[in-house]
Amino acid sequence: MTTPTPAKSARRKARELALQGLFEWLLAGTDAGAIEAFLHERYPTIKLDRELFESLLHGCIREAAALDEALQPYLDRPSRELSPVEHALLLLGAYEMRFLPEVPYKVIINEAVDLAKTYGGTDGFKYVNGVLDRVAQALRPDETGPREARTPAPREPAAMPNPAASVPVSVKPRSTHPAPRGRGTR
Repeated sequence: MTTPTPAKSARRKARELALQGLFEWLLAGTDAGAIEAFLHERYPTIKLDRELFESLLHGCIREAAALDEALQPYLDRPSRELSPVEHALLLLGAYEMRFLPEVPYKVIINEAVDLAKTYGGTDGFKYVNGVLDRVAQALRPDETGPREARTPAPREPAAMPNPAASVPVSVKPRSTHPAPRGRGTR
């Protein structure tokens, strides 16, 4: 028996639609107003948080250069080389962290990761998670708190080396015990 999937919240739907709009903007450079009109025409009955949707779509496009600049220190390549889905999700996450302080950073990261699992590449969600986690530390240090540097776990002390291990195989002493003879062996 399968469990029914929970209904998406109005805020999740707003983020999902904003992701689609940003994806269109990143690929085609379409005007934000035209993207918004198209999405409303395509999904006329969707119940979403309209205020959040408009804030995310228009805000991300308006602030894209500043957001890319804030993201760049945490990326392993220029943002223009990112997958458009991951790039759009990073823009959304960075925008929310910078301009929507009422949304907890953990919620922002969780929403972006969930959307990356649905729309992104196989391991894109891991990348989005890692980058947004570091962005949160930079943009919301009071909320994320100080983090200790990760130190590797201490290793077990090395076992004493076996002195016979360095002796060539042909020179190793034979066992003083004769090999057991099995049935049928003569």
